[in-house]
Amino acid sequence: MQLKPVDKVSEISPLDFKKNYYETMKPLVITGLAKKWPAYKKWNWDFFIDVVGHKEVGVYNNIKSDSYTPINTADAYMKFGDYLKKVKEGPLDLRIFLFNIFQHAPQLNTDFTWPDEYMKGFVKKYPMLFVGGEGAITHMHFDIDMSHILHTQFTGKKRVLLFPFEEQYKLYRKPWEVLSLANYAHYSEHFDYENFPAVKLARGYEVILEHGDTLFMPAGYWHHMEYIEPGFAMSLRAMQKSLGGKLGGLWKLFGMRGIDTFMKKTIPTRWYRYKKEKLMKLAERELKKSKFAK
Repeated sequence: MQLKPVDKVSEISPLDFKKNYYETMKPLVITGLAKKWPAYKKWNWDFFIDVVGHKEVGVYNNIKSDSYTPINTADAYMKFGDYLKKVKEGPLDLRIFLFNIFQHAPQLNTDFTWPDEYMKGFVKKYPMLFVGGEGAITHMHFDIDMSHILHTQFTGKKRVLLFPFEEQYKLYRKPWEVLSLANYAHYSEHFDYENFPAVKLARGYEVILEHGDTLFMPAGYWHHMEYIEPGFAMSLRAMQKSLGGKLGGLWKLFGMRGIDTFMKKTIPTRWYRYKKEKLMKLAERELKKSKFAK
């Protein structure tokens, strides 16, 4: 992996943001944006336990999906409050993602402001909460709807690995999926370059998010996240402004995923074997292109 740090600013004008990051599809961390929100000081573990602790949520472990697993399938269910208490107690390899806490507690919408000055197209019905215990991992993937994301960390530290969408073949993307075949868990300590050598060519970014940091992830960016400390974050999604970008997200959400789920149910082993063979050929092509360029 060829990694650079993500740019960080405390504040940025909408004009500079659009010119240097939004239009160029480059990630950015804004450290001062969320500090203006009531949520910055108000939102914590005990607050959420009191407000929505009684709601049942799906939780997800660190095990990567296999040839039979549809994406976004929960591994267990429990009360949100019980889960948060476990998170507070110590290391826990369980996480929650895409939890629309605001449906259950609409008053929370007044605790933050939609940053419309930076981009248009926010999907304001679906601000989402992401929670993880110490040691929890969100495996390498890109978001299926191909939206731009503003991801704000409220508690704890989280290591984030980012790559532009076009690095997909170097990252061993599984065809018809948003996931990588390679395992990036604890990549900063060890990565299996022997079996996934094309990853050496992938150019991306790395950052550690802390309380109050807002990460701009451009549409289609691959991301892998590791919870260094227990924490939670909120994602605000904005659709791409181009028609092609919108249609691409809709196709992946309703076409690609449906076909992949159907094939996993009908011929899972053959489907997995086909995808693995194809992705390995695509990665090998990237390796050959690199050797030829030299």
